[in-house]
Amino acid sequence: MRHRCKLVALRSGLKAQVHAVLAKQGVHVPLSDLFGVGGTKLLDELALDAPFQARVLSLRRLIDAFTFEIDTLAGRTCGQLARDPGFQAVQTIPGVGPVLGAVFLAEIGDVTRFCRPEKLCSWAGMTPRHRESDTKVHRGRITKQGNHLVRWAAVEAVQRLHGGAIGRTRARLTERRGANIAKVAAARKLLTLVYYALRDGHVRCLARPA
Repeated sequence: MRHRCKLVALRSGLKAQVHAVLAKQGVHVPLSDLFGVGGTKLLDELALDAPFQARVLSLRRLIDAFTFEIDTLAGRTCGQLARDPGFQAVQTIPGVGPVLGAVFLAEIGDVTRFCRPEKLCSWAGMTPRHRESDTKVHRGRITKQGNHLVRWAAVEAVQRLHGGAIGRTRARLTERRGANIAKVAAARKLLTLVYYALRDGHVRCLARPA
């Protein structure tokens, strides 16, 4: 999964280069996804200057090669984890699919080494800094000292949510304290559910009727 994440980052850099070439040529991109079906059609029909056209074609071939490797890795990993009860359980959490579920399972490993969910959140670097003196207690931003892939996966999962308990928590905190604090708080809540999913093989609160 770490290898896949590195490949995705490299592919993102290649896509950014395509956008940069189009910007140099003064091409306006009206699509949100330049590499989807509509974007691919747009790129096929563009008439760029010869050097820029060659560069875009080269970048697109590299992007296709990276996409093949990324999809192959994801398919193989998810196939190997298909029978794991923890892998199935984490995917019952809203916002968590096979790829993010595999990241949680691979990076966290044996979740019982954490005695409670708060320890897992701290290990992922998602707890606020805490400074305390005789008369004052100050809580700052999250430490970000921990497993960055688990932290990324938790944040990525909550950004897909617009409903449910976690989604409502994020919306409520966004109004009160801003988008960034709300996103982190929701991700911490989601990571708590991940803890119980990996420990118990299910999440009891998700099985309860609304």
